[in-house]
Amino acid sequence: MTSLPEKNYQTKSNLWLDSWQKFKRDRTAVLGLMIITIIALAVVFAPWFYTTPGDKIDFLASAAPPSWSHPFGTDSLGQDQLARILQGGRVSLTVGVASMLVAICLGTVVGAIAGFYGGMVDGILMRITDLFLALPQLPLLLLIVYLFRESIKQLVGAELGVFILIVLLIGGLNWMSVARLVRANFLKLREMEFVSAARAIGAKPNRLIWVHLLPNVVSIIIVAATLSVGNAIITESTLSFLGLGFPPDVPTWGRMLFDAKDYLESAPYMAIFPGMAIFLTVLSINYIGDGLRDAFDPKS
Repeated sequence: MTSLPEKNYQTKSNLWLDSWQKFKRDRTAVLGLMIITIIALAVVFAPWFYTTPGDKIDFLASAAPPSWSHPFGTDSLGQDQLARILQGGRVSLTVGVASMLVAICLGTVVGAIAGFYGGMVDGILMRITDLFLALPQLPLLLLIVYLFRESIKQLVGAELGVFILIVLLIGGLNWMSVARLVRANFLKLREMEFVSAARAIGAKPNRLIWVHLLPNVVSIIIVAATLSVGNAIITESTLSFLGLGFPPDVPTWGRMLFDAKDYLESAPYMAIFPGMAIFLTVLSINYIGDGLRDAFDPKS
């Protein structure tokens, strides 16, 4: 006879396997996974297969159209667009993933504590969440970056300082939806029999939260995390486009759009290629998020 732990393990394995089978049947989700995989591999391994430097200035090739030597053309300084897009992709994807981790960690902790303890703790944490939801995020983000960017540059350096500031701000202003989702599920799960059984054998609150309850909301957190990456990439691109992102010598997709704004008529490809990089990345991530949401839905 199969023991109870083996049954539980088998049930969890079947749930993940069933979710993966559902995900594979979603053509748009699979397409999104293929696109983001290609983009991620391209930006990570770019130095090994595309050796043209992205910071080489050639005024004789300024704003040159796409050619064999420069497949995506060059910018106003004669720098290779493809090389800069590949370099910018590493920055944008890193910011997106790091910001997502900040938002997911903060939102999970707040939602778990609020949902598990309820009462006054829940009321206070949810009012704080409502306060953050009511804040005008983009104006606030622009203001904080403008005020503190120079100070943090002096402390830890220009590129690293801006990276830390942007990641913390984007993640710190996008955790609220995760907190609400985790809280709602904790409110339901804490009343179930397996939690009562764990309490009966002396499980402490920390163990109940992180060992018994949290694993049951991992699927919801994964979906929220996926969608959060796309939002973070859009936000970082917006900051860079407005001139409040990374320094000019650090190529990002938003910065490339900022540099291309004066050449939309004479050299539209300067904006088309980085714009397409942002579009395809965020679209593929959203496709994956939608596919994961449907795959983890037991009613689908």
